[in-house]
Amino acid sequence: MNPAQFLAQFDRISDAPDAIPRLRRFILDLAVRGKLVEQDLRDEPASELLIRIRAQKERLVQSGAIKVQDPQPPITEDEIEYDLPTNWEPTRIGDLLTVIRGASPRPKGDPKYFSAERTPYHWIKISDIRKHSKNRVLYDTDEFLTEAGKEKSVLLPKDTLVVTNSATIGVPIFLGFEGGCIHDGYLAFPYFPSTELSKDFFFVLFQTLQAYAIRRARGMAQLNLNTGLVREFPLGLPPLAEQHRIVAKVDELMALCDRLEAAQAERESRRDRLAASSLNRLNNGADPDAFRDHARFYFNHLPRLTTRLEHIQQLRQTILNLAIQGRLVTQDPNDEPASELLKRIHAEQEELIKARVLKLGGEDSRLLKEDFPYDIPPTWQWSTLRSIIVFGPQNGLSPKPSTRPDAPRAITLTATTSGKFNPQHFKRVEATIPPESEFWLRSGDLLFQRGNTREYVGIAAYYTGEPRLFLYPDLMMKVRLSQKVSLRYVHLWSIAPPVREYFSTHATGAQATMPKINQGTLLQLPVPLPPLAEQLRIVDKVEELMALCDRLEAQLTTTHTESRRLLEALLHEALMGRKEHELVNR
Repeated sequence: MNPAQFLAQFDRISDAPDAIPRLRRFILDLAVRGKLVEQDLRDEPASELLIRIRAQKERLVQSGAIKVQDPQPPITEDEIEYDLPTNWEPTRIGDLLTVIRGASPRPKGDPKYFSAERTPYHWIKISDIRKHSKNRVLYDTDEFLTEAGKEKSVLLPKDTLVVTNSATIGVPIFLGFEGGCIHDGYLAFPYFPSTELSKDFFFVLFQTLQAYAIRRARGMAQLNLNTGLVREFPLGLPPLAEQHRIVAKVDELMALCDRLEAAQAERESRRDRLAASSLNRLNNGADPDAFRDHARFYFNHLPRLTTRLEHIQQLRQTILNLAIQGRLVTQDPNDEPASELLKRIHAEQEELIKARVLKLGGEDSRLLKEDFPYDIPPTWQWSTLRSIIVFGPQNGLSPKPSTRPDAPRAITLTATTSGKFNPQHFKRVEATIPPESEFWLRSGDLLFQRGNTREYVGIAAYYTGEPRLFLYPDLMMKVRLSQKVSLRYVHLWSIAPPVREYFSTHATGAQATMPKINQGTLLQLPVPLPPLAEQLRIVDKVEELMALCDRLEAQLTTTHTESRRLLEALLHEALMGRKEHELVNR
């Protein structure tokens, strides 16, 4: 299979995660293993190159051009994990090249060392490689050193090959100018026997340094290679003629990757635009007939419109939006209107207030037209959370942690941050709480986070477990709803985008990292209340569609796995032209 044929097959495997980066790494891996081009037995063996390189280095040492370096240890059998082709020779970087590390004048920005004007001494930073690495050559920099700064750094001639040795390891580049001064996050190879070795081949080779770094690098905060480790780097050295053939093939295949990447990006962009447009029509349908047409189109083409996990997340948000706008299920004129439902809940609240079970200070503020995020069906009614609760809001408590295994359990914020109650997230606390206390959770309790980041403040989850298993923390508020409304429906509304925006907007506090909402803000949360029968139909439909989203996610994961396996098989066929059983996965 040639590159053109592989390009025609790419649609079959482009959904594999990191398809293009994996293809690029695979090409490099094959290149340095001698699996990318055919060997030619007429090539001069690499062993002859090594003889001439050693002799040349000895002459340079004797003349003082380069410093004496300690000899490298012999290569053991397990250091090179693959069989070398005929005419290749095992060796180390230190046997071929000199390796030096850059140096940085200190302090950074000192005008004694760093010049505000252009000078002959280009200061090369890690960011310069990130910006220009795709071009292979760095032609200019935006910072320069003074004469004194140059003395504190390492000055390099034009065409020197330099490689990052920290942060992102193994990014190589050639200097396109004289007078490059390198940061201490670089390694440089100023001595290069270009008559015996191809610089471009070593440009390919050094891109595999990261895998070596993961095995050998030292440093806790980040991977870091010192010059000694790089000198020890084992490699198989090809004949010079084969080095040039390898470089030509790598360039050809990397150009193919560029075309594949551009085609993939354009295809994904078209998919994203189509999915966004379809979801926008669903969220903003002009009339019922148009909405039904848009919904039919979207669900008929669902597999093509949900090709990434973020597409499914967008679909989940759309389902919630449609549910709380009364557009997910049809209205039944025989349903009791929500206004009548609210009257009965109000009577229930009056009895609870008289019995001192419910405490609602003040009057329920009248909702203004601007408080309504959107229009709702005629049988619905905008209300507030205050108008449908029978207990709360009540803040939790903040007892001291305990190491006793039998101490009471108090949930943490993480237990509800997903919008669903997760009983795995709790801590043991020192507290003596009576069994009848409302600080214990019981089934039907609806919890709101009163403090968190602006993204999560106000997030809600409800508890359905056994009573007296968990306490809840001070950074949560608890309410209990009238049984005349559906807890699951009100929870759907509580995690929907308009409510997330409401809480984010109304959260205040001195700490920017943890704004808070108060009980008044929670009580005044607007709620679009449907008839009870419709609430139940909405919940059933949402659960049905969310289960569909779960299946889509599982199917997408399976598809990605299958695409990855097919990718690996096609890579063997396309790049090898023959059976190859060893694939290195990084």
